[in-house]
Amino acid sequence: MTEYFDIKRFRDEEDGAVTVDWVVLTASVCGLVVLAMAGLQGNMTSIGQAVQNYLSSTSVN
Repeated sequence: MTEYFDIKRFRDEEDGAVTVDWVVLTASVCGLVVLAMAGLQGNMTSIGQAVQNYLSSTSVN
């Protein structure tokens, strides 16, 4: 009979729920960043190349 109360108390405990929420939220944000970086990789390379070309051709007095 005491096992029933221990299981009920464990089920009703919510201390770890906030941690799980933050882990899921953090993982989803990281996943979105990775997807955004993968989608913009070609554009970032061409922009970086354009900046490099401009800076290489510009003289500093």
